[in-house]
Amino acid sequence: MIRDAKLCDAAALTDIYNYYILNTVVTFEEQPVTALEMSNRITEVTDAELPWLVAEQNHVIVGFAYASKWKGRCAYRYSAEVTIYLSHSMTSKGIGSALYSELFLRLRENSIHAVLGGISLPNDASIALHEKFGMSKAAHFEEVGFKFGNWVDVAYWQGKL
Repeated sequence: MIRDAKLCDAAALTDIYNYYILNTVVTFEEQPVTALEMSNRITEVTDAELPWLVAEQNHVIVGFAYASKWKGRCAYRYSAEVTIYLSHSMTSKGIGSALYSELFLRLRENSIHAVLGGISLPNDASIALHEKFGMSKAAHFEEVGFKFGNWVDVAYWQGKL
């Protein structure tokens, strides 16, 4: 089941996200976030009238996806950055596709024209998901992140809705 995120989901979303902070270079955050910080992030996205969605299985949150403003300037108002995280034990089960399907539908309804997704490399699964939704590589930045003692490249995929 895909639904809108609620502030009471913050603890579950924090658990999913903190796994990636502590164990991967998927996010460049290095310190775990709190449920309060996550609820503030949900509020920031929804106050901007953008969607934040969660996926549930058997009443347990197993993933989330949201859109955020691409840039602050007015002319970027029809573009959004998309983000997705799944419980590390729930990958490759179609949950990411279900989340992105609903997220992109909602973005189209909100007149979003272009979506962008940043991917730290390597990340074959994320690349495959973004390309499944018609996104293509638009930029590649070499060694722009430094985490766990290593330099990490970031690439951006772009799609038009």
